[in-house]
Amino acid sequence: MKKIAIQGGYGAFHELAAYKYFQGEEIEILPRDTFRDLLTSLKEQRSDFGIMAIENSLAGSILPNYQLLKETPMRIIGEVYLRIRQNLVALPGSTISDLHEVFSHPMAILQCKEYFEQYPHIRLIESVDTALSAKEISEKKISGTGAIASRIAAEKYGLEILAGGIETNKMNYTRFLILTENGHGIEKEKVNKASIHFALAHKIGSLSKILSIFSFHEINLAKIQSMPIIGKDWEYQFYVDLEVNDYEMYMKALESIKPFTSGLMIMGEYIKGKVFFD
Repeated sequence: MKKIAIQGGYGAFHELAAYKYFQGEEIEILPRDTFRDLLTSLKEQRSDFGIMAIENSLAGSILPNYQLLKETPMRIIGEVYLRIRQNLVALPGSTISDLHEVFSHPMAILQCKEYFEQYPHIRLIESVDTALSAKEISEKKISGTGAIASRIAAEKYGLEILAGGIETNKMNYTRFLILTENGHGIEKEKVNKASIHFALAHKIGSLSKILSIFSFHEINLAKIQSMPIIGKDWEYQFYVDLEVNDYEMYMKALESIKPFTSGLMIMGEYIKGKVFFD
C-alpha cells in the first residue's frame, strides 16, 4: 500500500487529488499540517509520495511552495488538475443567517469572497486548512460558525452544506504536483512535460535569450514564474514548466541555455496531468 502525505486533514482537496491520481491503487492518506511537514515526511521516508498544490486558476501561484521545492531534493513525478467546488458548511440545522464567522484556508477565502459580499454580517477568518476548519466545527460543536470546505469534508465530519458551489468563478481549478524523494524514471518517449528552475541576473536581454532558445527548439512554455533571490539585489529565480514534444530537442534546449543561467536544475520530467472534477 502506498503512503501519501497531504497538506491538511482528511477531506481536504489534497486527499481528493491523491485518490484521483492514484485511482485504482491502494493508498493510505497521511495528513500533515504544513507543506514543510509534508516534505519532511518524504525526506524521512515516512511516506512514499506527497501531494502539493502549486497554483490555482483564480488565486494564482502558491509562491512559498516554489521555494520549498527548490530547497528540497524532491522530484516531481506527475501532476493532476482538480476542478475545485467550494461549499459553505456548518452544523446540521444551521442557516446562513445564524453564522457570524466562517473559517477556511486563505486560498479558499480568495476564491469565494464575492459570494460573502451579500452577507456583511459574516467575518471571514483565515485558517490552516479547509478540512481542518470543518473538523474543528464538528468536533467542538461550534454553533454560529461555518467553514469553506469540500463536499467530502462535509460528509466526513457530519456537517451540512448550506450553500454549494460558492466559488466566484466556476472554472476554478487547482494544479497539484506529485512528489517523491528519489523519483522514478519513465520512458523518455512518454515524457511530455518538464519542470525546471534557474537563476538569471537582472541584465538587459537575459530572459529574452532564454525564451528565444526555447522557441528555436520548438519548446512551448506552459508556465513561467519568477521570484527574487533573497540577498541578491535584482537577481531572479525562474521556475518554468515546459511542454516536451521531442525529448532530444528538449535536452538540446537545456544545453543551449546553460551558458546564460546559473543553478539550472530539472525538478521533474513527467506526463501531463489529467483534469478531474470534484
